[in-house]
Amino acid sequence: MKRNLLPLILLGLTTLPVSAQPTAPAASPCPDGNLIAALAAPGDRAKGETAYRTCRGCHKADGGGRTDGIYPQLAGQHASVLVKQVLDVRAGRRDSHKMDPFIEEDTVPGGQITHIATYLSCLPTPTENGKGSGRDLARGKTLYQRDCASCHGDQGEGDAARFYPVVAGQHYAYLRRESVESRDLGRRNANAEMVKVIKPYSDQDIDAVSDYMSRLVAPAKSHCK
Repeated sequence: MKRNLLPLILLGLTTLPVSAQPTAPAASPCPDGNLIAALAAPGDRAKGETAYRTCRGCHKADGGGRTDGIYPQLAGQHASVLVKQVLDVRAGRRDSHKMDPFIEEDTVPGGQITHIATYLSCLPTPTENGKGSGRDLARGKTLYQRDCASCHGDQGEGDAARFYPVVAGQHYAYLRRESVESRDLGRRNANAEMVKVIKPYSDQDIDAVSDYMSRLVAPAKSHCK
């Protein structure tokens, strides 16, 4: 199955009012040249499955990553989000030294990134992901519905057109680490609006909302049928 991602992304970006455009401290939300080229290339799931062999050692064959959050769950993530994050790492807009050797142009050309992302986006999201203690889910739900659902969706499904990731079923430890880094300005490509929202969060707040998100179940994607 081949799918061109660019029309979806540009549609999402151009139909938003200026005030609603997501921004980030180190990177514009509007696609740069490399991202435009990657999103314009048709994604081929079969080619992506083959190319994904480079990634299996860390992210596992099913795209499930590790429950301790060292490697995130990629299965079921929006292809646009995956492409953008890889290119942000490659361009130095996001730090991920473990990924650096595996995403160099000579190792994974731009077209292969799109294929891999398309393949991963249609994998079923594993349900045996890492979760928190479950002790403060009511607080996590309140915070999520108040501050996060408008961007990440009621079910944690994210928004492919605006590069908002699927958070449903992601590993608790990964969600917690990335949220703390974003709050404390350690993640350089974090969305500026998200940073503003979670800046007042205590560590306990981040624990609670990360645990809640890790237990959400996103709806199946229609384009993968």
